[in-house]
Amino acid sequence: MCPALEALMQADGTPYSGKGVMLEPFVHQVGGHSCVLRFGEQTICKPLIPREHQFYKNLPAEMRKFTPQYRGVVSVSFEEDEEGSLCLIAYPLHSESLDLENKDPSSDCQEPKSKMVKWSNKKQSLLLQENENYSKDRARNSRKEDKIMSYNRDEVQQQQAEVLYFNLEKGNVVPQIKHNPWSLKCHQQQLQRMKENAKHRNQYKFILLENLTWRYAVPCVLDLKMGTRQHGDDASEEKKANQIRKCQQSTSASIGVRLCGMQVYQSDSGQLMFMNKYHGRKLTLAGFKEALYQFFHDGRRLRHELLSPVLRRLREMQAALEACESYRFYSSSLLIIYDGEPPRTPASSAAGGLSGGGGSSRSSHGAGEASSPEVDVRMIDFAHTTCRHYGEDSVVHEGQDSGFIFGLQNLITIISQLEDNSTD
Repeated sequence: MCPALEALMQADGTPYSGKGVMLEPFVHQVGGHSCVLRFGEQTICKPLIPREHQFYKNLPAEMRKFTPQYRGVVSVSFEEDEEGSLCLIAYPLHSESLDLENKDPSSDCQEPKSKMVKWSNKKQSLLLQENENYSKDRARNSRKEDKIMSYNRDEVQQQQAEVLYFNLEKGNVVPQIKHNPWSLKCHQQQLQRMKENAKHRNQYKFILLENLTWRYAVPCVLDLKMGTRQHGDDASEEKKANQIRKCQQSTSASIGVRLCGMQVYQSDSGQLMFMNKYHGRKLTLAGFKEALYQFFHDGRRLRHELLSPVLRRLREMQAALEACESYRFYSSSLLIIYDGEPPRTPASSAAGGLSGGGGSSRSSHGAGEASSPEVDVRMIDFAHTTCRHYGEDSVVHEGQDSGFIFGLQNLITIISQLEDNSTD
């Protein structure tokens, strides 16, 4: 184990077997198509994309407070445990000077067999509990009808729905998010892709990033696709036409922002509401405004105390982006996160300290701080970002990213209207 990764794992509270880290679905992923996995309490990982990796490693200082912290790269293997269950295991890279990009499968060095992790006594991840057992000869038996997960009919129908409500499991005090349909779907697809490629390749590079939700007992997360244009400069004509169509048929073209995913806790019913990108694409301007209202509403009232901190953060981000010369953040998203757990009184805060859910220990707004709740606003997903410093790009843009800033300005206007109306 390299010292840097071992130190990260210790700080993160990640169980370390001496061989590798078992990755689990990141249950707070509400949008995007790339699979995000939980590395530890404070760290997530996702498949490494060269352009995004380059962005994080050369991040302008003024942008660091608006993006997740970059924490390095790991090598991820697709493996079976002794029971035949499929799992993803992260190993340290021997050196970051090695080939870091997910390019030619044949160029990836294979880990020795001695590094296979035995997980028979380990707790299986939420998704893997539902996996069908695979025989050891999966390399020979790669028929498409093999299933990664064994869903019953009701579960399949739930996966296809665009707006879902789930009852949360109750801890002693803090409700627990058991699963998120979008994160499980992305995890299933990632396992399927890696299974289908297992004959040719079993080493993938994943990037480690800060888990922006770890401080919150019940994270409410809004994923907004920003900008009036989503395709990168290197997109094929087919991809370009497809992305332009999606923008024109959604609020992206008219206001520079569309809903890409959402989870919000409704404390009156004890339910978590999920809204996916397919629903977000259908929203009109009025529907988009209503969705924002829903995001800041806990089922009893509009959380108006959240609006001012969010607006302050958005305006700071706008100023930083206006100073970013030649950057284009095509297909990037904006995350807005806050804690859905109701603000506590001193008495309930003390009781919450005994919670098995660990809510009060992680939530940074305790008793007496309800008037200034912590919210977070960050940019994520930089697979199609470009700027003049990248060197190899055929297109070099001048000035600021007007499409992204246009979306920010409209978002600020809409949330300002919510704030004004909430004080009437």
